[in-house]
Amino acid sequence: MNKVIRTGALVLALTAMVSAAGLFCVQARDGAGMASEYATSLEAAVLKQGSQGSDVRTVQDKLLRWGYYTGKVDGIYGTKTRQAVEYFQRKNGLTPDGIVGKKTFAALGMMEHANAGGTQSGNSGSTNADTYLLARCIYGEARGESYVGQVAVGAVVLNRVKSPDFPNTISGVIYQKHAFTAVSDGQINLTPDQTAINAAKDALNGWDPTGGCIYYYNPVTATSEWIFSRETVITIGKHVFAI
Repeated sequence: MNKVIRTGALVLALTAMVSAAGLFCVQARDGAGMASEYATSLEAAVLKQGSQGSDVRTVQDKLLRWGYYTGKVDGIYGTKTRQAVEYFQRKNGLTPDGIVGKKTFAALGMMEHANAGGTQSGNSGSTNADTYLLARCIYGEARGESYVGQVAVGAVVLNRVKSPDFPNTISGVIYQKHAFTAVSDGQINLTPDQTAINAAKDALNGWDPTGGCIYYYNPVTATSEWIFSRETVITIGKHVFAI
């Protein structure tokens, strides 16, 4: 009887040991998988020379449109892409390491990447309605201008929002009396195209080709003597941007 009991106990002990070993193997495997996924996630959050894919293509496309990149938009992070990123980083006060990380993603307007695993920052307070209204203003004021010129008009609106001398909302700035010709002549009500919408998004994401200007005008059509007294900063297309 005692021998039977001892044998039964031994079997139970061995079974428990095998189960524990199996559980340990599963946990170890799961842990390794989680570590691998975490490492992959970290790698995906950074673009550098040798990276490939749609995110690289997006970066190339933005840098090409903004005048930093002259290569092919092929989704391959090569030497030209790295050099373009470094150029963009230098111009935007970032460490010119040629690597697209959180801060560079944010500067590029790729907020879904910049905010991965972190808190949202930048122009997260803007709404879809703000973006669309800004696009309408850009379309009404500058649809005949280059892409940079359209972003510049959007930037002027946003610079006014930040200035204590103007209303502190996008709608307040745009609809301020006699501020924009597009509002006065009704062109603000036209449906903006995708280019104007993209320009609005880029302006909201921090791209300011004007360097902080709060005024712009076409010297050929402007009738106000006062506007000519403002300090000129840059001319983009037919518009003069001033402070």
